[in-house]
Amino acid sequence: MSDQYTARDPDGIYFLTFTIVDWVDIFTRQSYKGIIIDSLKYCQTTKGLKLFAFCLMTNHIHLIASSSGNYQLFEIIRDFKKYTNRAIIKEIEYGNESRKKWLLNKFEFAGRYLKRIENYKVWQDGYHAVELESIHFTYQKLNYIHQNPVRAGIVSEPEHYIYSSASNYTNMGGILDVELLDIY
Repeated sequence: MSDQYTARDPDGIYFLTFTIVDWVDIFTRQSYKGIIIDSLKYCQTTKGLKLFAFCLMTNHIHLIASSSGNYQLFEIIRDFKKYTNRAIIKEIEYGNESRKKWLLNKFEFAGRYLKRIENYKVWQDGYHAVELESIHFTYQKLNYIHQNPVRAGIVSEPEHYIYSSASNYTNMGGILDVELLDIY
């Protein structure tokens, strides 16, 4: 795997993208979205994840984040993906999932030939980290994240999408606490 898009500066702020294998639309169910939100909250309170922006779409998540604790950003991401992988599989197996057999087959096949995978692989490798080094680039990525559900036709205004930090930036609060970027 290339390290072209990895977080190298431990003090940097990064635009990150994590994608479900084969772009499977897993986050169409509330239970899976809850796993992601709860896991991000946990990473914020116990691992030092500094979250500036986020948007959870049906098959990927975007973050603007950095690390402020005892863990480096790559360690937080590794633990986040490992935990949510297991939690999502458990929810598929024991929850009310009409696509259970198809999803388990898809995720089992994705991890079948990888020695480091025990049973199932939910997330694609890597996390596409791009360091935000200028105000203009940061604004561009923040806007891109918040416009994602608008471009997908889910909502007409970014702040109406609950699984995004756009409402935080319009003083409406949000499902997750974020540290607002001072770029306006």
